[in-house]
Amino acid sequence: MLKRSLAIITLLIIGYWLAQGLAGVPFGQDRMLVGKYYLENVKAQTGAVNAVTAIVVNYRGFDTLGEVTVLFIASTGVGALLWRRKKKRTAKTEGSVVLRTGSELLFPFILMFGTYIFIHGHLTPGGGFPGGATIATAFLILYMAFVDYEIPHRLFEPLEGLAGMGYVLVGLIGLAIGSYFLFDWIWQTWHWGAANLGRLFSGGFIPVIYTLIGLKVGTELSGIVDSMLTEEVRE
Repeated sequence: MLKRSLAIITLLIIGYWLAQGLAGVPFGQDRMLVGKYYLENVKAQTGAVNAVTAIVVNYRGFDTLGEVTVLFIASTGVGALLWRRKKKRTAKTEGSVVLRTGSELLFPFILMFGTYIFIHGHLTPGGGFPGGATIATAFLILYMAFVDYEIPHRLFEPLEGLAGMGYVLVGLIGLAIGSYFLFDWIWQTWHWGAANLGRLFSGGFIPVIYTLIGLKVGTELSGIVDSMLTEEVRE
């Protein structure tokens, strides 16, 4: 009974504090000042038509770098947990004729679609994360269809590292040219693509960063799939 009474009193106190805090907000008035600033200045300051991706990569690009780092740590953790000195595919049964034929036919189109998603992220809904995940899906289909398939590790591992280093390098160049990390030096310095607003070659460094994120996410997720579908070889 005492615990229930304390819980009720605590909820009443919290409710009173919330009511007092919300009482100072005029009802029906838009208080999203930051959001208004983004919407009013996004085209002039970033050259991007898609305000969402401009905010994610430009205004809050440092947060996006943190998200990429989290994915890298997760990928490293999966690799460490599933690491074996000798590994190979242990699947015994290949996919059906429909799956094998369909995977071979769809593989290049899925890669092209994933590339389209992150290259056009500053123009349409999309970006590096969904584009990279789409690319990883193409390799997952090959794993499902063929028992002896493995991703090209010699290509994927260096590409993953170079993509991450490229993201940081773009930010450091901005720090050297401008006044802060991930300063959009392509747009602010040269207004690259200013005459092509709404077209592919616009948006400052946003397409560059989304390309790097797409490659990094695609290679990392494909590596996670490979780690989960290969097992230790017992001698």
